[in-house]
Amino acid sequence: MNNESQNRTVALYARVSTDQQASGLEAQVRALKEYCQKNGLNDYELFADENQSGAKKSRPALDRLMKEVRDKKVAKVIVFAFSRFARSTTHLLSALNEFKAHNTDFVSITEKIETNSPMGVAMFTILGALSQMERELISQRVRAGIANARAQGKRIGRKKTSPSELIRALLKQKMTYREIAKIAGCSHGCISAEKREVLKEAQAKIPQPEPLPIPERPKLSLV
Repeated sequence: MNNESQNRTVALYARVSTDQQASGLEAQVRALKEYCQKNGLNDYELFADENQSGAKKSRPALDRLMKEVRDKKVAKVIVFAFSRFARSTTHLLSALNEFKAHNTDFVSITEKIETNSPMGVAMFTILGALSQMERELISQRVRAGIANARAQGKRIGRKKTSPSELIRALLKQKMTYREIAKIAGCSHGCISAEKREVLKEAQAKIPQPEPLPIPERPKLSLV
């Protein structure tokens, strides 16, 4: 081991999606420290993201870790599972390329894979593709469920909370937006939106005039 490697540390990374998964974060950290103990790694630094979605490429602790890698201060990055680190195959491969460029190894203790071998890199790529495919399938099922609910006449999204009928009645009284907002307990934006709807409905009810007939041109007599 050269002097440069001796001066570099080991980075442990853990992540949970919500702030209510403290036990999940503790389990990850415990497993990471046990790995270090078994492999004689005493000089390490923990980077933990709590309440951070895996879909985010940018996370506070992950950003600090990657900066340490780019500053060539990290010899090895160890994660509980690669899904805790990468949000997609593209993100995973991008990070692996950065690690390779800065001579930083990457280890996932759950998958028992290390990137210090060609097989390790290949396995990470395959597993990343499977994880991304699973996420896309879930997204497709959610979209299909929403489409099915709409087809059955179910309302999707938040219920309309502004008192439409009251706003319309007050608009007919020629009240100002400030007066309507105070009485109806809504914002000026809600009033403007309701007024646009009223005008739109009124415009739709106005019968469109039929086009005027085009008079025929008189025929010229040659007699």
